[in-house]
Amino acid sequence: MTEAKTATAVLHPWHAHVRPDEHDRTPESALQEAVALTQAIDVDIKLAELVRINQPTPATLMGGGAVQTLAEKIAALEIKLVVVDHALTPIQQRNLERDFKCKVIDRTGLILEIFGARANTAEGQLQVELAALDYQRSRLVRSWTHLERQRGGFGFLGGPGESQLEIDRRLIEQRIARIRKELDKVRQTRALQRQNRISNQTPLIALVGYTNAGKSTLFNTITQAGVLAKDMLFATLDPTVRQMRLPSGRSCVMSDTVGFISSLPHQLVAAFRATLEEVELADIILHVRDAASDESEAQKLDVEETLREMGLDPEHDERIIEVLNKVDLMPPDERPFVVTRNGHERVAVSAVTGEGIDTLLQVIDRRLAAQREIISIDLHPAQGDALAWLHRHGNILRREDTDEHIRLQVALSPEDVGRWQHRFGEKKSAQENH
Repeated sequence: MTEAKTATAVLHPWHAHVRPDEHDRTPESALQEAVALTQAIDVDIKLAELVRINQPTPATLMGGGAVQTLAEKIAALEIKLVVVDHALTPIQQRNLERDFKCKVIDRTGLILEIFGARANTAEGQLQVELAALDYQRSRLVRSWTHLERQRGGFGFLGGPGESQLEIDRRLIEQRIARIRKELDKVRQTRALQRQNRISNQTPLIALVGYTNAGKSTLFNTITQAGVLAKDMLFATLDPTVRQMRLPSGRSCVMSDTVGFISSLPHQLVAAFRATLEEVELADIILHVRDAASDESEAQKLDVEETLREMGLDPEHDERIIEVLNKVDLMPPDERPFVVTRNGHERVAVSAVTGEGIDTLLQVIDRRLAAQREIISIDLHPAQGDALAWLHRHGNILRREDTDEHIRLQVALSPEDVGRWQHRFGEKKSAQENH
């Protein structure tokens, strides 16, 4: 027998006196996103409502009249969970639970619930737990009387008479410290893997974008990786790296990352720092956008804001290529084309139909080649070790074979040009810089 889903209400408070920017979401679209987020935890949404706020109330965020009206609707619909699409203080959360007579979670709590259900790798689970504990620590407040019961100490937990609240806080602090140590080990392992890629001169291409922009579908289309790709928010949480080959034959790796979202809780930005380190060190960053969404421009700004929190400069970072995805959902006359905007190349694609993928790969190839030096080399056919080295470290752009020599045009990084000259300089017949 299928277990009944929890009856749930989604409330989006909006400030009536805040004048929206031209790229800000409308309250209606923000509520729609909150509903989509809530659906990700598999509940039965009975009520979705905008709540107008003239002046935020310290006790409940929303005004007393609005709280009373909502409480009546919540009781009539027998709702067991209320999701408030806004940050709530611990006091506000407690008071709303008292007034609504059901469980209340805010936007941060909701996103943590989703992440907790979706993280599959040990690293992802540790990162989610760290964020959840950091959040939970802020919820331990003196006004929660059930945490104030006195208990005798066990010595290792605390002194005699220590309150349950203090014990809970101490246990949380200890667990946070242990998780941070474990994540440090994960980061060290990741750093070694990354160093191997760098030493092997394997370029890294990182995908970033608003959640549900189609990153995982694009990742699958390009790498045939079979990563979960669903029309839902936060379908991908754990970082995935796969090898791929560009049209020139050059090998590189692509990394799919967690989707960004507006008002991403700071606990999660910090907790997923290790995951997002792939972006910081990437050779190419593909910013995947949902071109068919009315919120595309606002989502772009949210992604760029998160990138700034990571220490990147999205306005001037020349590694960024904007990928305008889902053009198959747009009328032909509205489809964007490859253009350069603010120094960033933009490529229109459909990860579902494959439209524009070849163009995107050529743009990536060209961008990576621009980071390399093109040289001409003549090899003797017996120089198999030198030829193998060039295949491993460079990109063979042209090859001519005769009985006397193999003439190559090769793209190499400046570092590898130096290594080539040091290792094989005496053996080559000619080298010309272009």
